[in-house]
Amino acid sequence: MDNDTSLFLLLEFSTIRELQVMHTAIFLILYLMTITGNILIILAVAFDSQLHTPMYFFLMNLALQDIGSVSLIVPKSVVNSIINARHISYSGCVAQVLLFVFLIDCDISLLTVMAYDRFVAICNPLRYEMIMNRKACIKMIGTVWIASFLNALLNTIGTFAIHFCSNVINQFYCEIPQLLKLACSDAFVIEIAGIIFSFTLAFGCFAFIFVTYIHIFIAVSKIPSVQGRKKAFSTCFPHLTVFSLFLFTSSFAYLRTPSDTPSHFDFAITIMYSIVPPMLNPLIYSFRNKDIKIALSRLLGLRTHILIS
Repeated sequence: MDNDTSLFLLLEFSTIRELQVMHTAIFLILYLMTITGNILIILAVAFDSQLHTPMYFFLMNLALQDIGSVSLIVPKSVVNSIINARHISYSGCVAQVLLFVFLIDCDISLLTVMAYDRFVAICNPLRYEMIMNRKACIKMIGTVWIASFLNALLNTIGTFAIHFCSNVINQFYCEIPQLLKLACSDAFVIEIAGIIFSFTLAFGCFAFIFVTYIHIFIAVSKIPSVQGRKKAFSTCFPHLTVFSLFLFTSSFAYLRTPSDTPSHFDFAITIMYSIVPPMLNPLIYSFRNKDIKIALSRLLGLRTHILIS
C-alpha cells in the first residue's frame, strides 16, 4: 500500500489510543479557539458601523482566510484520529495543497495591503478617504486573490508533476516539502524553482512592509502629542506582530530540510506556522486595538470597561 499513489497516508500521531485521543482533543481545542476568535472579529466588524473602514475591512478578510486555512487541514487530522485512519485521496491532497497555499499567500499579500493602508492613514491622512475608497479596496482584495491563486496553481502543478515512489507523508496534512521528499526522480529543479518564486514574492512583500514602516515611524515621531503617537502605534503594533509571527515561522518551516522519518520537531514547526498564527491573530488585534475591544463588548453584551481595561 506504501507504493499506491492513488491515495496518500498522512502522519500517524501515535498507535496508542490514549495518545490519539489526546491529539484529537488538543487539535479540536486549537481549532475551536481559532474559529471562535476569527468569527468574533468578523461579526464585530460586520455589525459595528464604526468599524466600516478599510483597515477593518482588510482585517475581516484576514479572519476569513484564517478560518479557511485551518479548516482545510485540522478537521481531516481530527477525523483521522477519531476513526484511527491515515488516508487522504490523491485528488484531496491536490485540493488541500492548492487551497492551503492560496490562503497562505492571501495572508501574506493582505498583510502587505494592510501595511499600505496604515501608511496612507498616518503619512497622508488628508487624502486617506480619497485613496482608500471602496472601489480601491475591492480592487486590492481582488488583486490579492488573483495573484495568490496563480502562485498556488504554479506550486501545485510543479509539485504534482513529479512521480511519487511512496505515498507516506510524514506530516498531518499534504505539505509541499514533505511531498517533494517522495519524488522518484530528482525534484531538485522543481523544488528550487518553486521556493525561489514563492520567496521572491514573500521577500517583495517583506521589503515593501519594511520600507513602509520606516516612513510610518518617521511620520509618527513627528507627531507632537504623546497621545497621538500612542494612538498611531496602537494601530501598527498588531499588524507588525502578526506579520512577524507568520513570516518567521513559515520561512523556517519551508527553508529547512524536512526529515526523512517522522519527526516531532517537524510536526511542531508546522503547527507553529499553520495553526498558531490564525489562532493568535484575533487575540493580538483585540488586545491591542481599542475599537475592536469596544465592538466586541457590544457584540457580547459586556460592559465596555471590562474589555478595555
